[in-house]
Amino acid sequence: MSRLFMFEKPLGMRDTLPELYEKKHHVRTLMENAIKQWGYQFIETPTLEYYETVGTASAILDPELFKLLDKDGHTLVLRPDMTAPIARVAASRLLENDLPLRLAYAGNVYRAQQREGGRPAEFEQIGVESINDDTVSSDGEVIALLVSSLKEAGLSQFQVSVGHIGFAQELFMQILGTNGRATSLRRFLYEKNFVGYRDQVNSYSLSSIDKQRLLQLLELRGGEEVIGKALDIIEDGYGKESLVQLKELWEVITDFGLEDHVKFDFTLVSHMSYYSGILFEAYAGNVGFPIGNGGRYGLIEKFGKKASATGFAVRLDRLLEAMGTQKITTTIECIFFSQERRKEAFLLAEKMKAEGRKIVLQDINGVKNLDVFTKKFANTTFLIGGAL
Repeated sequence: MSRLFMFEKPLGMRDTLPELYEKKHHVRTLMENAIKQWGYQFIETPTLEYYETVGTASAILDPELFKLLDKDGHTLVLRPDMTAPIARVAASRLLENDLPLRLAYAGNVYRAQQREGGRPAEFEQIGVESINDDTVSSDGEVIALLVSSLKEAGLSQFQVSVGHIGFAQELFMQILGTNGRATSLRRFLYEKNFVGYRDQVNSYSLSSIDKQRLLQLLELRGGEEVIGKALDIIEDGYGKESLVQLKELWEVITDFGLEDHVKFDFTLVSHMSYYSGILFEAYAGNVGFPIGNGGRYGLIEKFGKKASATGFAVRLDRLLEAMGTQKITTTIECIFFSQERRKEAFLLAEKMKAEGRKIVLQDINGVKNLDVFTKKFANTTFLIGGAL
């Protein structure tokens, strides 16, 4: 074994040690239970998918895909997200009766990094997909479930920002006329580079009124009142249709009683090319990136089925970061035994495990440093034979 790689891991990969594993398991379980209460059913998809199907359908950029060849020469990818594989399953096996589907998942995804920078190349997502229901009620339900599951996980301070993929795009096209310039402005919004956005707008040869319309987009954040402000800067077309959807969505959010956690943000855009309507991101604490995101998409059509869907995905690592130093208490007790009383120790352990307790069985002759070892089980150690 090369000493250079003896303790190294591939770029962006991480080890999960026991304490962090327990925190992840605890939070994942709470979220899974919350999601199941809303009638969503969990499924699993393969870690490996065909590049020609899931790889190309995914909105993840090609350089970020982990690729490999199978024995027949077919190109495979480690799944870069969960939405594309679930779209594949839904289109091929679950949409036969043209009924709404509510599916959920928890699994790792893989995105290659060009440099370290502290960014993981493997991380866990937990989320849902509401499929074959194109109503705004479905969008509202998914957002409400996101809020509910984050609360159940133990997160109290967070906000869900909601926008519409069509509003900014329509505004840009009405004023700028070309998709190239619209793409340029969208990139500034996606990167949250509002200074760069303003500079770019001011560099265009536009009327002062049109420049002001583009700059007013940055101010469209808040509650229901911003819909009226948005109406003032958009002409008839898809942009106004998006406002009708957002107004209805606010009514759904109000019915769920979530006004304190949900706000509009018309600067919200996404690098995911398959979003087609309402979209949203969840932010919390001092985490500099969204802990979760989602929205309406038409990806299933790439797999031959005409069906709209909406859903969300929560990044478990970012959620744990937002929750800070919150500790998960796990009590593990230890029974030390000598060889002559081994069976007695085993019977005691079985009795204690039947009571739901977590038990370590340890031959006293197998511990080289008893003082250090027993500190791991302070006030919970039992001795069967011999003496400490």
